Amino acid sequence: MRKIVECVPNISEGRDEKIINACAEAVKAVEGVTLLDVDPGKSTNRTVFTFVGDPDSVVEAAFQFTKTAYELIDMSKHSGAHPRMGAVDVCPFVPVAGVTTEDCVECSKRYGKRVGEELGLPVYLYEEASTNPARKSLKQIRQGEYEAIKDRIILPEWKPDFGPAKFNPKFGAVVTGARFFLIAYNVNILGTKEQAHRIALNIREQGRGADEPGRLKAIKAIGWYVDEYNMAQVSINLDNYTITPPHIVFEECVKDAKELNLAAAGSELVGLIPLEAMLLAAEYYIKKEDLFIVDEKQKIRLVVERLGLNSVSPFNPEKRIIEYMIAEGGKEPLASMSVRSFVELVGARTSAPGGGSVSALIAAMGAGLGAMMGWMSYGTKKFEHLDSIMRQNIPPLHENMMKLIPMIDADTNAFNDYMMAMKLPKNTDEQKKKRSGQMQEGLKKAINVPLEVMRIADSCWSNMIEMAKHGNPSSGSDLAVGAKSLETGIWGAKKNVEINLVQIEDEKYKKSVVKEADEIMKRAEKNLAEVEKILGGRE
Repeated sequence: MRKIVECVPNISEGRDEKIINACAEAVKAVEGVTLLDVDPGKSTNRTVFTFVGDPDSVVEAAFQFTKTAYELIDMSKHSGAHPRMGAVDVCPFVPVAGVTTEDCVECSKRYGKRVGEELGLPVYLYEEASTNPARKSLKQIRQGEYEAIKDRIILPEWKPDFGPAKFNPKFGAVVTGARFFLIAYNVNILGTKEQAHRIALNIREQGRGADEPGRLKAIKAIGWYVDEYNMAQVSINLDNYTITPPHIVFEECVKDAKELNLAAAGSELVGLIPLEAMLLAAEYYIKKEDLFIVDEKQKIRLVVERLGLNSVSPFNPEKRIIEYMIAEGGKEPLASMSVRSFVELVGARTSAPGGGSVSALIAAMGAGLGAMMGWMSYGTKKFEHLDSIMRQNIPPLHENMMKLIPMIDADTNAFNDYMMAMKLPKNTDEQKKKRSGQMQEGLKKAINVPLEVMRIADSCWSNMIEMAKHGNPSSGSDLAVGAKSLETGIWGAKKNVEINLVQIEDEKYKKSVVKEADEIMKRAEKNLAEVEKILGGRE
């Protein structure tokens, strides 16, 4: 899974387009980052930026963004309706995919350290990044706003987490930390504002007060009426969709509306949503309705229909799901090629892509052919009695195929860390030791990629055998090719593991890898023979 972090910094400027655009350009200039949104407010004199990317790129973009804002914004002349304490007022990092809140805490600390050391600006940590109860919430830290910094920053209890304990009148101070992804979501109710608010009180965590809490955790909600839509809405903030996801909120609102003899008329997503939240909803409805859907696009379509996300405006997944907004082609240039281009590149006078990438591709096609036999057996009247077996065995093969495709590029990129370590200085004993250590870590990474190809391919065998036993016999030759492809992909990946193990100095690691790789190879040979035997018996 790709590692995606969201950063949502706010600058204390919402009127000067030149400054706003300059900050946006500072983000766009960083490779690996996508600027999703720029939302200025003139009355608040504040602009909210939203950008995403891998952790390293996002931290770099946040730093360049802050550097630009520091150069262009003078807080001593600022006024606006929104509370503020710095030119860059708050800079939170948010986990989207493949990362944890702890990873984002680390991002905030790396950002804060750079801002403090390289720009000489005071930085405070908040929310998950702060361990000080008196300086945990943004409200606590921002108390008194910009005007109070001068007197507070010199106090021991208000010493910044990074940077000097000195008032900078031009910049003020910045607050950074980590928080979970917030989803803004509205459920449409054909009723009054009061009825919608009654439902909101039922579901929100706060409920009607301490004596009457609501049913759902990590939820804030109110009821309002939208004249433009000619209906009421339960307006909800989901503070943590892994605790309470949107589909559960929707179902609870529908249930309460029915008890009030009201109709729920779909829902509305405000802003963006992580792919995981949509897939959680898909799995909920697939299980609830005993559906069989494997294709991701069909899963998204199911969620759009079940939640009524098209009810007030068209829901375009490509513009509303964060992962879909980030171009994939640049991340997987080999996997995105045409077959002809890839084969021609393999045969060109260049060392990459080589045997490792080809092995990953062959293994992916092996898993794909296994899934293909399943699809050739599922959903037809003649093989209807096999549907339950196909439902069990198609998804793992499909998922493993999808896991193996990115490994085509991962193998080619596996040596990047090793090559970078090779370029490190080696003039002193300390430099030589550091260089050698990083080269060894780079080699381990280069080994772990083909080893992971072996592991993923290895996990396909039980499903391949079930396909051989029960699948449509007319696809037997396809499955045979698939099984041989899996075995060949494993064999090729093992060769890439072995060639890199030669330079590994960690004998314990080396023995462990050799043992695992040998066991996977033996299983591949045995399982290939088993598939061929079963298919031969069905001819």
